[in-house]
Amino acid sequence: MASNTNSAASEPSASKDGRLHSFIVRAGAGIVYAVVFIGSLILGVLPTAVFTSVMSWLCCYEFYRMARIDGKVPNEFIGLSAAVLFPLSALVDPVWLTVINFLLVLSLGQWYVQNPRTRIADVAVTVFGPIYTGYMLSAIVLLREAVPGWEGALLSVGVCASLWLSDSFAYMVGSRFGKHKMAPKISPKKSWEGFFGGLAGSIVVWLILWSTDLYDLDIWFAIMCGIVVSIMGVFGDLIESRIKRGAGVKDSGNLIPGHGGMLDRSDSLIIGVITAYLMLHLGGVL
Repeated sequence: MASNTNSAASEPSASKDGRLHSFIVRAGAGIVYAVVFIGSLILGVLPTAVFTSVMSWLCCYEFYRMARIDGKVPNEFIGLSAAVLFPLSALVDPVWLTVINFLLVLSLGQWYVQNPRTRIADVAVTVFGPIYTGYMLSAIVLLREAVPGWEGALLSVGVCASLWLSDSFAYMVGSRFGKHKMAPKISPKKSWEGFFGGLAGSIVVWLILWSTDLYDLDIWFAIMCGIVVSIMGVFGDLIESRIKRGAGVKDSGNLIPGHGGMLDRSDSLIIGVITAYLMLHLGGVL
């Protein structure tokens, strides 16, 4: 009896140790990712473009992996090449984003014509991959390039941080108070309570950017940016969740311990950063 009691008592302890180890691994991986990301933004436009290019390649590779699981056969050489080139082309001139788009469609058109066994679905998936990743993430480079010096670094970090804090607040509030599911068939853990918590987290960061007086930001426009960017970040998360659901996988990959793949870490940035860039541009801030 004594040994059974000791065994039962040790199980909760082992479970607690496992959760603690999992938390440490997840936190450590998240810190490394954030340090490298923020470091590239601080160092300048070129390091930002290089990091974004690597991130785009990884995200596109994971997207194609899920597409293959779902029965599609993308042309990975063309698609991954475009994913890498999109952020790098933003260094030269925004018009080169259109040039890469043109070359992407032209190359895939030739591939489709020359290979009778290739399905139009394969072509569509190949096109979507680099546009969904590299093209959209190019906004990080454009945003960093739009404002020179440390003010540009702060603005870029702030935009990304608003999405990270939105995710964190949504998770904390949703875990504690979440009762009303947002999209149970796509992302069962998302709740409306977490959604509004995420809005608050994003608004806080945008108010900090407004309070610096470094940018031509009106307080109400800053609040609107916080709300819209957070909403679009959630939409980006739901898009990736839908892709994973279609492929029948839990994570896009296992690159980042405790977090999944690079696409899992970047899903909200993919839609959120380009939304912020367009709003700041159209609002006359950039």
